[in-house]
Amino acid sequence: MGLIDRHAIIEKNATLLLVGSLLVVTVGGIVEIAPLFYLDNTIEKVDGMRPYSPLELAGRNIYVREGCYLCHSQMIRPFRDEVERYGHYSLAAESMYDHPFQWGSKRTGPDLARVGDRYSNTWHVQHLTDPRSVVPESIMPSYAFLKETPIEVKDFSTHLVANRHVGVPYSDDMIAHANADLMAQADPNADTTALLARYPKAKVGDLDGNPQQVTEMDALVAYLQMLGTLVDFKNYDEAAGYR
Repeated sequence: MGLIDRHAIIEKNATLLLVGSLLVVTVGGIVEIAPLFYLDNTIEKVDGMRPYSPLELAGRNIYVREGCYLCHSQMIRPFRDEVERYGHYSLAAESMYDHPFQWGSKRTGPDLARVGDRYSNTWHVQHLTDPRSVVPESIMPSYAFLKETPIEVKDFSTHLVANRHVGVPYSDDMIAHANADLMAQADPNADTTALLARYPKAKVGDLDGNPQQVTEMDALVAYLQMLGTLVDFKNYDEAAGYR
């Protein structure tokens, strides 16, 4: 009896076909899943990644609250057209502290994974206030109210504690200084030495053009200006052997 004839027996017998399918799926599942139990972390660690500063985290909360992820993804696929337009493809480690991540499923607007430092703070404020004044074809609504809405700080450390419970490595020192760090990051007169030691590369100073108060606009701009700036991709590519 040939191999094809034997295969025909399985195809014609529903019970044999079911048992065979379950066997194949079981073996394949074990091969794929079993190694994961021996790994502490499936995400490759990348130098430069850190938890969000309190102001950045507040800005991310606003970003999620306003549904920005519905039109803007934060994941650059490893395709030539995407890399040439947006920059280095996204690494898993860049989303390791996101709960939830902001990969998105569509792009009505551009991907924002590398938007940090591409535009000035003034540009971001103007774009959020009156999108069509800087991008005439934009269909984004105005978020001018953010500039008039002060950040309400009761005890922002609770946000850091909640994130630590899901794996974000906020230290006791970060949690203890959460409120002070949040206000200092947007204060052009504040001493930010300790803040920058805790959160390297954080954008400090007057972010929304109004140094008199810390607003939701400050927070959102701080978050946007940080995106894609923490990892030195030149060093990453050289270490991986790319040129």
